[in-house]
Amino acid sequence: MDTFFPVGSRYYWLTLLMLVICRGMDTLSTWVATPNLELEGNPVMKELGWRWGISISLALSITLACWPLPAIAISTMSVLVAARNFQSAWLMRSLGEQMYRAWHVERIQETRITLYLFCLGGNTILTAGLGAAVIFFSNHALVPFAIGLGILFYAVAVVLFTVIAIWRIRRASIRKQQIARKLGLQPTVAAELKPGQFTSMCVGEDAQPQGK
Repeated sequence: MDTFFPVGSRYYWLTLLMLVICRGMDTLSTWVATPNLELEGNPVMKELGWRWGISISLALSITLACWPLPAIAISTMSVLVAARNFQSAWLMRSLGEQMYRAWHVERIQETRITLYLFCLGGNTILTAGLGAAVIFFSNHALVPFAIGLGILFYAVAVVLFTVIAIWRIRRASIRKQQIARKLGLQPTVAAELKPGQFTSMCVGEDAQPQGK
């Protein structure tokens, strides 16, 4: 597990190539799905944007190419993330980022949170279990151990970013209900308003002078 490759050696360049390809597939799948990063689940990547995100990813690949354990784990996670992105990228691109987000949020809001979390747990627990099994049966061999670790990283990332997204949706829903009550709207009426209509009403309300 303490294996390192000398910088500039043959294995260093092969590992760097692997990292660049795998991270590149992650980046490409993200671009196909959400070119403006409106649907990006990673808040750090969304904040950095394409230029800084790609630059940091490349710098990370150059740095980790001499250390095969995290290099293989990150490559495995990146490939799994890219495959997950490509699965729905065509739908995101055809509907458009804003329309897909609105459609996705509506589906989540219409689903019982317990059912949603149960399905999320089933998805990630099974994936994590597979990663744990690969690690257990790797007999501490570098490559299978690192692949199993990458599968575990992927499962954790899916849980983390999905929970963050759900928290944001619920926070926005609570804020919408609070503003609706402030405007004197019924919850059912507020729920039927389009995002643009509701935003304009909120701006108008915020622009009104407040009494002392």
